[in-house]
Amino acid sequence: MPDSSDTVPIGDFSRMTQLSVKTLRHYHDIGLMAPSHVDPGTGYRYYSYDQLPTAAVVRRLRALDMSIADVKAVLAADPAGRNALIGTHLQRLEAQLADTRAAVDALRDILDPPRGAWKLEHRSVPTTAAVAVHDNVDRDDLPTWWEGAVAELQATVRTQHLTQTGPPGALFGFGIFDRDHGPATVFIPATGPVRPVGRVAEYTVPAAELLVVRHDGPHDDVDLAYTELGSYATRHEISVDGPLREYYERFAWDTPDPAQWRTDLCWPIFRSDRGGRR
Repeated sequence: MPDSSDTVPIGDFSRMTQLSVKTLRHYHDIGLMAPSHVDPGTGYRYYSYDQLPTAAVVRRLRALDMSIADVKAVLAADPAGRNALIGTHLQRLEAQLADTRAAVDALRDILDPPRGAWKLEHRSVPTTAAVAVHDNVDRDDLPTWWEGAVAELQATVRTQHLTQTGPPGALFGFGIFDRDHGPATVFIPATGPVRPVGRVAEYTVPAAELLVVRHDGPHDDVDLAYTELGSYATRHEISVDGPLREYYERFAWDTPDPAQWRTDLCWPIFRSDRGGRR
C-alpha cells in the first residue's frame, strides 16, 4: 500500500471533489479515472492528491454535458489537442443554446401571439415557365433534399445562361404531411433553352389561386405561420387539395443573415372572384 500521507480513501476524495462515491466507482469501472491504489484484500479505493485537478476537470466537463468518450480524449490529449476538443464542445453547446432560445421564443409566441403578426392576402398565380427537380421524398429527408435541389437548379440556371424571372419556389404534396412521404418539387422560374441535366428538367409551374402569408426571418416558427394560414383557409375559404407552395423571396443565397429571410407561404384555394388582402 502506498504512503498514506499521499493518498486518501474514496470517501474523503468524494468530499474533496464533490463527486459522489457512486460516481467515482463508475468512473473507475469505465476507465475514466482510476484510483491510485485499490486494496487487494478489501477492494477499497484510494486516490492521490495529485488526482484532484483531474477530478475537477472531469466534473466540469461532465457538467457541460461532454460525453464520457470525449472526456477521455481530453484527458489523454496534449495541451493543443485538449483545447481544440473543449473548443469544439463549447461550439456545440452554443449552437444548442441558440436552438433552445429559438424554441423558447416560439413557445412564447404560441402562448401570447403578437397581434397582427400574420397578414394574409389572396394571390392569383399564372402558369410560369421554370426549371425544376421533382421527387417523392420522406418528410425527414425533405430539408436535405430541398437544399440539394436548390443548389442543382441554381447551377443549371447559371451554366445554361437562363434568365431567372422570379424567386425560387417549391411545391409540397399532401402525402408528405399525411403519410410522411410524398411528391415534392423545387423550381426556379426561368426562360431560355433548357437542356435537361441530372435531375433538372424544364417545367411549367401550374396556375393557382392562393391564400398567402409572408413569413419573415428563419423558419424556426414557420409552423405558427402555417397554423394561421391553414386555419383561415379551411374556415373562411374553399380549401382545395393541391400542394402547399412556397416562394423564397429572400433567402440564404441572398443574405447570410436569417433575420433578413422572407418567404411567402401559400395555401391553395378555390375562388370565383379576384380580391386582394384580408
